[in-house]
Amino acid sequence: MTVEISARRRRDIVDALRRGVVPTNGLDALAVGLDRFTAALDADLDRVAGRGSVFKAVRGEYGAGKTFFTRWLGERAKRRGFAVAEVQISELETPLHRMETVYRRLVEQLSTEQFTPSALRPVLDGWIYALEEDVLATGQVDENDADGLDRAVGELLEQRLAEISRTTPGFAAALRGYRTATAKGDQVTADGLAAWLGGQPHVAAAARRTAGVKGDLDHFGALSFLQGLLTVLADSGHAGLLLVLDEVETLQRVRSDARDKALNALRQLVDDIYAGRFPGLFLLITGTPAFFDGQQGVQRLAPLAQRLATDFGPDPRWDNPRATQVRLPGFSQAALVELGLRVREIYGSPRVDTVVDDAYLNELARAVAGRLGGRVGVAPRLYLKKLVADILDRVDQFDDWDPRRHYEPTLRTDELTDVERNAATAGPRSSADDVDLPM
Repeated sequence: MTVEISARRRRDIVDALRRGVVPTNGLDALAVGLDRFTAALDADLDRVAGRGSVFKAVRGEYGAGKTFFTRWLGERAKRRGFAVAEVQISELETPLHRMETVYRRLVEQLSTEQFTPSALRPVLDGWIYALEEDVLATGQVDENDADGLDRAVGELLEQRLAEISRTTPGFAAALRGYRTATAKGDQVTADGLAAWLGGQPHVAAAARRTAGVKGDLDHFGALSFLQGLLTVLADSGHAGLLLVLDEVETLQRVRSDARDKALNALRQLVDDIYAGRFPGLFLLITGTPAFFDGQQGVQRLAPLAQRLATDFGPDPRWDNPRATQVRLPGFSQAALVELGLRVREIYGSPRVDTVVDDAYLNELARAVAGRLGGRVGVAPRLYLKKLVADILDRVDQFDDWDPRRHYEPTLRTDELTDVERNAATAGPRSSADDVDLPM
């Protein structure tokens, strides 16, 4: 394999792995076992870019690579001109049954290939610029005629906002106000209206009065604001929005009334996507098998279970990547070693290539997985962290250091996640009841 990435991205990837986190870019270089999903997901992205909408659910145990999968897809989406937002669902900070909070987090995490979160202001400014370019392209207004250009842009703005005005008059009014404030150089008002468009509470009354809007966003208004945001993204040249709702399995641990509201909100969101209410939206949720199959999760709401129902056979090789729900089978020993090979190449050190050979990568994979009770699927994060921070860095810096003679893999309790700690303390599987069977 030849990794064609810049020196800066190499450093970013290695630094993230050294800290035990998923890199923010260059994920194609680490995507082991995801080729099977590429064609189906690219087709989904094409469908959304054509003003369609897509819903997808990704299931996998802890450690199966759900976060990596979503960020890998996000990177592919950005290269196609999409905006991307990843929202972590949690009981206290981002409850799924309160869509106004989900929308606010979406905007806070909104990013594009050019802009990091929050990319709302660049998107809004790009939308205004696109309006001006469209007006000038008609040839009916001279670019030096400031007043004429302003009037023509205002007229085009009203045409573009006609649909939004029918469904979300407040969003359209705030956009008008934002454009006016920006044109006048009134940054205080522009900032306030951008915050209001982003669903932020407690925006200054003066800014809201300027645009003729009032109040804070509520659950139902948030869905309309999402429609408005999708329109602005499309008009500013973006292919669509990939929205990831991560860790939805946390719904299993909330109060039953809040859980029921959240599951129903998810069901309504799925129905709205299928009904075409959100053109340009790709919604992806992630969760554990227990969430999708258990009575405290999706199965608690029959209509939602019906919409997500997918038949998984005993062999993951024959899973349908076009299905509504797809599963990540997790890492095997061979996949773990292949991942190590890729990281070694990305590291880009001649001495590392010589000392840390393929056989040692296999030995390290077995050692780390063995200390986690043989649970290879839980091992990737720790394996990569130890490979980079404990081994590759030392080999690269110290000419007389040899991992076979000077290193013994150990696990510190303070470096483990809860799942890793449970695997380490549980020890190896000792009975038939401990064996994970693919269902």
